[in-house]
This record gives sequence, structure tokens and C-alpha cells, in this order.
Amino acid sequence: MGYEIEKTDAEWREELTPAEYAVLREAGTERPFVGEFTDTKTVGVYSCRACGNELFSSETKFDSHCGWPSYFAPLAEDRVEYIEDDSHGMRRVEVRCAKCGSHLGHVFEGEGYGTPTDQRYCINSISLKLRPADA
Repeated sequence: MGYEIEKTDAEWREELTPAEYAVLREAGTERPFVGEFTDTKTVGVYSCRACGNELFSSETKFDSHCGWPSYFAPLAEDRVEYIEDDSHGMRRVEVRCAKCGSHLGHVFEGEGYGTPTDQRYCINSISLKLRPADA
């Protein structure tokens, strides 16, 4: 699939730290409970660390206690892309940035969280940047 923002691996490696590259471009996962946004309550908008595409609002962020920031919906459905993921012996739905194709995390349904969508977008902190509302 073509993305609005396309770069070579060399260009991504030059722009991202090795840890950012491993998650965003190689679909890695940061360790649980270590990300900078796991417990933050700052009001603002979360964007893709690789390209700046605005993805999630703090208004949809909730405490899932899973070790990663969780949201019950993206800002708009066209901001993210969904990919069926059968790796690691389970069926999951990968969430990518629709603008640059960077890996963000996964979305899960039916876990019983009291959210309006019954979904949990489990997103790597390292995949995001936060623009506080008061900035």
C-alpha cells in the first residue's frame, strides 16, 4: 500500500532513534509500564512520532492497567489503518498510522472495559508524541 509519506529505510533510520525504529518501522513492542505516556493525564493530542499525523485525543485515553497507553477510539477512522496480525500464536489487529504506515500497537475488542466503544487501542508510547492543549 502506498502512503502519503514514504521514505527509505535509511531515511527512517536517520530520523528515528534505534528504539523508535524498532517499534515504528519493524512492528516491535516496548516493554510494559516503561513508556512515557502510560500513566500521563495531560490533556492534548497524541500524534505519530514518525510523521506528526494526529491520531488520538486525551479525551479517549483511559486507564486499562495493561502497561501501555490505551484509547477507546482514534480521532477519526481515516487516521489509522488496520492489519490482521496472526503472529505470536494469536489473532490480533495491528494499528498503523494511515499517513506513513508506522506501527502503533494493536486494537482489542470485548474485554469488558467500560468505554463507549468496548475497544482498547493498546499503543506504544514510543510511537507517539503529545501536544498538550495549553502549548
